[in-house]
Amino acid sequence: MSNESNQTKSDSAKKTLLLAVIVGMCSNALLSALTITEVTFSIFPLIALALSVQMLYQDYLKNPISEELPLVGLACFFVGAFGYSAFVKAQYPEAGSNFFAIIVTLLLLLWVGKKLGFIAKSA
Repeated sequence: MSNESNQTKSDSAKKTLLLAVIVGMCSNALLSALTITEVTFSIFPLIALALSVQMLYQDYLKNPISEELPLVGLACFFVGAFGYSAFVKAQYPEAGSNFFAIIVTLLLLLWVGKKLGFIAKSA
């Protein structure tokens, strides 16, 4: 029984982190559409943002969160935001350099990987 509850908590945490990445990407997509002239406005990031925030809120109401999840979730939000920024700036070089966005994204991904246990010290 406890194995099933641990699996459910793990799945809920993964879903929360994935939704945080989606919220970051959609937020930056809307901001990019408003601030970068080359990027055209689309209603789909707004719809995806509203749905993913709603899902995050519903998941928050259903499942208790662990102590580390809010900080890791915030890092995943910034991974989505900076990752989308790097993608847009690679697509439109006249919008600016994507070096800072790539470095921040990689550092945050390393930190999230370490917090989640994917990167462990070898014995």
